[in-house]
Amino acid sequence: MRNMAQLVARGVNSVQGIKARLRTVPKVSATCEASESDIPEAGDVYAELADLEECVGLALGSPTRFGNMAAPMKYFLDRTSSLWLKGALIDKPACVFTSSGSMHGGNESTLLTMMLPLLHHGMTILGIPYSEASLATTQSGGTPYGASHIGGEMNDRPITEDEKKLCLALGKRLAETALKLKA
Repeated sequence: MRNMAQLVARGVNSVQGIKARLRTVPKVSATCEASESDIPEAGDVYAELADLEECVGLALGSPTRFGNMAAPMKYFLDRTSSLWLKGALIDKPACVFTSSGSMHGGNESTLLTMMLPLLHHGMTILGIPYSEASLATTQSGGTPYGASHIGGEMNDRPITEDEKKLCLALGKRLAETALKLKA
């Protein structure tokens, strides 16, 4: 997922006047007493509600877990009611991306379920149009709902050229739309 996020961010950064900000969410523990530190030991900084409020566009990514977003992403989104009450995300563009272990691992249903809270927030949802040639030629990931990757059961498959192109295109489309809507 991190590689996909970096590719989407590269697509965002390819548009002058926009800068991507990579964030992650903390793990969720089944142990009630366990909690993550406020600062991760490695990797990207944890997302905060302020990141959503400040952004001009949102690319949301999650691994596929039984055809749905992973629990940490759902947990984070479930805590965004204060933004919903303020209407803080209304009309901001958003897109989604995911990775699963197999071709029929639930990528499209994961992308759709990630869109639902964004629609409730009033965000403008972007997909990938079929004018992107890689969408028609991919033999792995990629859907009109968003970028996807088939990582293999052991997550050992590299991102294909088509998947890379679709991640970059999605990020670029998000940035271009954000600039248009901001104007």
